[in-house]
Amino acid sequence: MALSPRLEFRQSQSLTLTPQLMQSIRLLQLSHLELNDFVDAELLRNPILEREEGGGDDVEPAEVSERQTEMSAYEDTYASGERVKDAGEIAEGYDTAVENVFPDAVPQDIGETRGPDRNGSFEGGEAPDLDQYVAARPKLSDHLEAQAQMLLRTAADRLIARHLIDGLNEAGYLTVELASVAELLGAEIEDVEAVLMALQTCDPAGIFARDVAECLSIQLRERDRLDPIMERLIAHLPLLAEHNLPALLKAVGCDREDLTDMLAELRLLDPKPGLAFDSAPVEAVVPDVFVRAGPDGGWQIELNSETLPKVLVNRVYYATVTKKTRDAGEKAFLSDCLANANWLTKSLDQRAQTITKVAAEIVRQQDGFLTHGVAHLKPMTLRNVAKAIDMHESTVSRVTANKYMATPRGLFEMKYFFTTAIASADGGGDHSAEAVRHRIRQLIDAEAASDILSDDTIAEMLRKEQGIDVARRTVAKYREGMNIPSSVIRRRQKKELARTA
Repeated sequence: MALSPRLEFRQSQSLTLTPQLMQSIRLLQLSHLELNDFVDAELLRNPILEREEGGGDDVEPAEVSERQTEMSAYEDTYASGERVKDAGEIAEGYDTAVENVFPDAVPQDIGETRGPDRNGSFEGGEAPDLDQYVAARPKLSDHLEAQAQMLLRTAADRLIARHLIDGLNEAGYLTVELASVAELLGAEIEDVEAVLMALQTCDPAGIFARDVAECLSIQLRERDRLDPIMERLIAHLPLLAEHNLPALLKAVGCDREDLTDMLAELRLLDPKPGLAFDSAPVEAVVPDVFVRAGPDGGWQIELNSETLPKVLVNRVYYATVTKKTRDAGEKAFLSDCLANANWLTKSLDQRAQTITKVAAEIVRQQDGFLTHGVAHLKPMTLRNVAKAIDMHESTVSRVTANKYMATPRGLFEMKYFFTTAIASADGGGDHSAEAVRHRIRQLIDAEAASDILSDDTIAEMLRKEQGIDVARRTVAKYREGMNIPSSVIRRRQKKELARTA
C-alpha cells in the first residue's frame, strides 16, 4: 500500500482554560481582603469600571444649606460645626496675635483645624474613624540598637552587637552561634562573649538568652533572686515540666513550702520577652456567611454584604468616549476594557452564588452540629459536598479556603466542618474526628485525681459508651494535638492541686 499525504477533517471536544476562566477560578479561593485588593487594582486599570457606592436620598443643595444653618440650643456645638472657630479667627476677634491667646499651640495646629469646617463637615466628607488609628509599636531591633549605642564604646563592639541583634528571633532568643559570628567578623570569641554579656543587661530583661533556663536566670539576676537554690531549680526545669515534684524536691534540696514560693516567683517571669515588640495588630476575622435560625425551624443563609465588592460597568461613559474617538487603537482598548468589566462583574456574581450554594449544603449536612453542638458534628468530605451540589471537588476546596461562617455556635472557618470519619463499633453511622476529640476532652476534664484515665481506658470507654471504634494510639494522637499531657503528668498535677487546695 502506497503512502501519500491527504487532508482529513475531525471533530472532537476538549476543555481549554482561557486566561479569563483561570482568573475566575482564582477569584474563588481569594479571601475578602485579597478580593478587595484585586478589585481596587482593576478599578485603577479599567476606566469602564466604577465602584457602586451606597447613596442616600436626593436632597436639593438649598435644602442642605438650610439644614446646616439651623442649630438647636440643645445640640452640641462641636457636632454642628457652625460656631467652631480656629485659633486665627479667635485671635482676630481679640485683635491680637495667636501666640498671646494660645501660648502652647504649635504652628501646625494654628494653621490647621482638626475639627469640622464652617459647614459642619470634615475634610474628606466625613469624620475620621478613630478605630482606624493604632499606636505604633516600637521595633525590638531599634529598641536594642539604641541601648547598644550607650552600653558599647568601640565601633567593633557595636558591629558585633548589630550581628547579634540580627540573630534574635521573635521571642528574643539568640539563634546564632557565637563562634560563627566571631568567624564572620574576624573577631575573638572572647570579645563576642563580652558583648553578649553586656547586651543581656538590656531591656527587656531576659533578652539575648539562648534557652529558657538562661532567660529565666537573667530575669532572676535582675531581681537579685538568683541564689544557689534557685539556680538548682532552673537547672532541673525538665522535672518541673513533668510535674515530678518528689524528684524536684530531692534535686533542689528544699522543702515543699520553699519550692512553692520559688515556683510562684517563676510564674511572674516572662519566658518570651521579645514578644512585647514587633507584634502585628490582631485583625478581627470577618465572616463571609451568616447562618441564622429561621422562623420555620430551618436555617437562613446570608452572604455578608460588607465583604462583597460591588462594581458597575459604566456603559454611558463607554458610549460617550467611543463616539468621540477615531483611533483604532483607542477603540480596541475601550472594547477590551468593556469585555474585562463585564467578565469581572459576572465572575463576582458567580463567586457569590457558588459560596452560597456550598454554604447551604454544609448547613444542611451539619444541622445536628448547629442544633446540638460539636458532639453531633458529622464526618464530611469535599467529595460529599461536591457530589450533592454537582460541582468538582477542587471548586469546593477553593470556595471553602479562607472563608468564615458565623453560626449560632460561633465563628468557624468553613474548612472546620470537613472532618475525617471514624468507624462505628456497632456498625452504625460513622463519627466525626472533631466530635471524638471533643468527647476525649470531656472525659479528661471530668476525671478525678484518684482515677486518672489512661489512653487505653479512654478508647475502651468510647467504644462502650458511644460505639466509637478508635485505637489507643489514635486517642494519644488526638490528646497530644489538644496539648493535653499524659496520664502520668495529669496524675501528678491533680494530686498537687488536691494537696494545695
